[in-house]
Amino acid sequence: ISGYSLVIQARDSGTPPLSSSVTVNVDISDVNDNSPVFTPANYTAVIQENKPVGTSILQLVVTDKDSFHNGPPFTFTILTGNEEEEFTLDPHGILRSAVIFKHMVATEYVLCVQAKDSGRPQQVSHTYVQVRVIEESIHKPTAIPLEIFIVTMEDDFPGGVIGKIHATDQDVYDVLTYTLKSEQKSLFKVNSHDGKIIALGGLDNGKYVLNVSVSDGRFQVPIDVVVHVEQLLQEMLQNTVTIRFENVSPEDFVGLHMHGFRRTLRNAVLSQKQDSLHIISIQPVAGSNQLDMLFAVQMHNSGFYKPAYLIQKLSNARRHLENVIRISAILEKNCSGLDCQEQHCEQSLSIDSHSLMTYSTARISFVCPRFYRNARCMC
Repeated sequence: ISGYSLVIQARDSGTPPLSSSVTVNVDISDVNDNSPVFTPANYTAVIQENKPVGTSILQLVVTDKDSFHNGPPFTFTILTGNEEEEFTLDPHGILRSAVIFKHMVATEYVLCVQAKDSGRPQQVSHTYVQVRVIEESIHKPTAIPLEIFIVTMEDDFPGGVIGKIHATDQDVYDVLTYTLKSEQKSLFKVNSHDGKIIALGGLDNGKYVLNVSVSDGRFQVPIDVVVHVEQLLQEMLQNTVTIRFENVSPEDFVGLHMHGFRRTLRNAVLSQKQDSLHIISIQPVAGSNQLDMLFAVQMHNSGFYKPAYLIQKLSNARRHLENVIRISAILEKNCSGLDCQEQHCEQSLSIDSHSLMTYSTARISFVCPRFYRNARCMC
């Protein structure tokens, strides 16, 4: 407790008794009675041979239970183990290489490091740091090619994370970093640490081939990343059909079934080779393990097939479609629960282009807008 605030009253013995109060603030001064604490108590680190001078090896973490003026900043000193000055330790507690290490010269160093606090008198603590020198990287990173499909309303793409590169390295201690060629940074970014791909807002319709690479510090390997951007037309939304799948997650559908189902669906519903199949969105059905896929088919002369025609085609080909994935229902209207009697049911579909869903797997990523259905009875 750093302080107390007391209210003290003096009361006399007269009739009537009179009193007065005063506030007394008592501040507790901190004494520097706590030593710095290393977390963990001792450290183990590795550095690959032939790394350049100044390579970061380790970050020391130190805390102090005393007040701020008796704690940091801390003063770090290497007491033993650095007689040949192979290491440096900066004021922030980062241990760095001061030479280029060779595995054949020495495989291990043990340093005794001291931390002093800023109190008076100063308190000190010690930790031991074991540094192993390992052989330099001998394996190139391997990365899986990534194909990304983005569906958005016309000129209304808000941007965001659209996928993630999956890369591995057989060298246990290699740290992988990802880079994107500079001229493409006006449209895309790649997180250098985890390989997440970020698209900036306002992407135009078309195909983008990204010049991405992954490096382990010695080897640099290119990665095939292709981004397809499709902008929806308002007329598509008026001619959509929904296929509802049973027992499948969006990620499993994208990663395992989408290519095969798209091919089978094209064979089932396209009347001419020049027709175009547009998968508009996929979305889990709330409160179930079902998945809705929204699509439309464009004729080669720019019009769209009517939903009733597509549903007839789907019904005839349903057995072939279910060879790829189990279908729960084929929906044009979604009016379940409405008692319209002999009136008609009208469904409207709305797209929220600023609420994007990203379903990312190692090889394929699908980014699409969220959609909503509204149904009502009509005379």
